[in-house]
Amino acid sequence: MDKYLNKVTLGDCLELMTKIPDNTIDMVCTDPPYFLDGLGSEWNKRKLDERGSSDHIHNLPKGMKFDRSQSIRFKEFYSKIGKEVYRVLKPGGAFLSFSSPRLYHSLAVAVEDAGFEIRDMLGWVYTQSQVKAFSQDHIIQNDKTMSAQEKEELKKLCENWKTPQLKPAIEPMCFAVKPIEGRYIDNFKKHGTGLMNTSVKTGNDHFPSNIMTTDSIEGMDKVFLVAKPTKAEKGEYNTHISVKPVQLIAHLVQLFTREGAVVLDPFMGSGTTAVACVQTKRDYIGFELNKEYIDITNRRVGDLANDS
Repeated sequence: MDKYLNKVTLGDCLELMTKIPDNTIDMVCTDPPYFLDGLGSEWNKRKLDERGSSDHIHNLPKGMKFDRSQSIRFKEFYSKIGKEVYRVLKPGGAFLSFSSPRLYHSLAVAVEDAGFEIRDMLGWVYTQSQVKAFSQDHIIQNDKTMSAQEKEELKKLCENWKTPQLKPAIEPMCFAVKPIEGRYIDNFKKHGTGLMNTSVKTGNDHFPSNIMTTDSIEGMDKVFLVAKPTKAEKGEYNTHISVKPVQLIAHLVQLFTREGAVVLDPFMGSGTTAVACVQTKRDYIGFELNKEYIDITNRRVGDLANDS
């Protein structure tokens, strides 16, 4: 396993995880592909970048197109991931998976079917996001069966009515745990896993909460506040489409592991998990299909060394 330690390896995580021995990973924290509008297990970043976005239903911005098969395909894919993660995690090891709200049920069922105990759903709440619902004006306008007057009447009828997609304000995380061996204290003594570090506070010295927000929200000022990452945090060179805040991942890593623990991210992306591990004195193992993102991760980690 040492050949993968504190580096990101190019390749398919399902194949690479087979190289990791059983019961050797302290925690898995990852943000998998969501199978939304091309962002599946075999997505191609270059093609998505070239495609861009438009207002037409056949070419919607990433994540806006709806297809029932997304959920089915995602569950099939994540069932395979879950089984391999279950094998490599130590008893009591935490498995944290980010998800799209509309696919969370598929993710949770896949993880539970792999043998994990679902302990909670964590939520990262934010106030700034892209509206994904869209009006029917362009559909009406392009309908060749209606007269101009009928089109205008229908547009008026549909005013303020859009597709049923609420503005996203929460990103759920499935918090699962591999069953412990014996008692909690026995498992923690043997493996260093299974218990939660309550000295990692949220908000103004509050007990760890399952909700984390990006901004101060009235009535929610006592929960952990996590801002979306700035360009400086991500790196001006970072081209990833969905970068998680280092503060958020660092919080999760410290909540469920001790210093020196090994954290695996099978979908490393542009390296937030790696950065968080370096900052919190954990070791990391990362797998990633995109060479560009590996280069970005290495640069972000290198920037940490230069800053120190």
